[in-house]
Amino acid sequence: MSTKKITLPTHFIDLHLHLDGAITLDIAKVLAKLQNQTLPSSSDAELSKLLSIPPDCEDLNEYLRRFDLPISLLQTKESISEAFYLVQEKLIAQNVIYAELRFAPQSFMQRGLSQRKVIEAALDGLSRSHLSSSIILCCMRGLEREKANLETVQLAKEYLTTHDGITALDLAGAEGLFATSDYRELFSLASKLDVPFTLHAGEAAGADSVRCAIEMGARRIGHGVRAFEDDALLSLLKGNQIPLELCPTSNRQTKVVSDMKTYPLSDFVKRELAVTLNTDNPAISSTTIANEFAYAQSLGITLAQEEKMLLTAVDAAFTDKATKDKLKQLLCKSNSIE
Repeated sequence: MSTKKITLPTHFIDLHLHLDGAITLDIAKVLAKLQNQTLPSSSDAELSKLLSIPPDCEDLNEYLRRFDLPISLLQTKESISEAFYLVQEKLIAQNVIYAELRFAPQSFMQRGLSQRKVIEAALDGLSRSHLSSSIILCCMRGLEREKANLETVQLAKEYLTTHDGITALDLAGAEGLFATSDYRELFSLASKLDVPFTLHAGEAAGADSVRCAIEMGARRIGHGVRAFEDDALLSLLKGNQIPLELCPTSNRQTKVVSDMKTYPLSDFVKRELAVTLNTDNPAISSTTIANEFAYAQSLGITLAQEEKMLLTAVDAAFTDKATKDKLKQLLCKSNSIE
């Protein structure tokens, strides 16, 4: 076993973090109490198995089942607000200086909340923390989602115009079953409304999904790992400096690549693509942003390259110039970035 000391950046940015994938055991207990909900087990060990995957996760389906309990705990205004607050407090303790938390409002309506009420609760929780952060609203792939997705886009436009906190849209869900191209019309509307968006692509589907997301106007790509299958696409990503939101631990666990020795992070960096490192679902994956940066070094990434990734994340963030300037100043001061 290597005893080589790893030096990591001192501050971090996380642009790809799902709220319902960040519900740790301690947070789950708080939310259950707020909702007056009985948890499926009194055993911490058993609950942990429902909230995080085992080291030998079989596939993406097993991974996705870990969202069932967290989503059930996010069905009241109080629990949604508290979840946003508590997740942000954990991020502060992990030296995160900026985060974009994403979630699908339509997933939190099982107890009668409207999407608007869900968003209001999320904004309340966001405002209670001192972390510099914002919210990305997710539309969902799947059957009979058209009406709910359209409402999400319309609400994103409204809140972008009238409130601080909501900054962009996303498309999440089963990419392998519901093609990115099926949502062209929806995100054409988002573009017409001047709502920026990132799209999950190149995770469960191949390079064509990433190319489609770019053609649809995505400003960032969620994951984008399988872009490595197409050299012309890699040139397009480099030429336009379209940021990739890579999540190495999650990608390993969901078998995005068959062998992490072939994971393209190092190759993407060498090709000078705009790469960022993120957690995706920190509770489900039992990871932190610091762990992701440590893992990246095990894949051949240097500290200097990681520091550049953090600056890339600032440039890619869905936030205003003043916030970006402050983040860059803090990163340059704390991480000795030139």
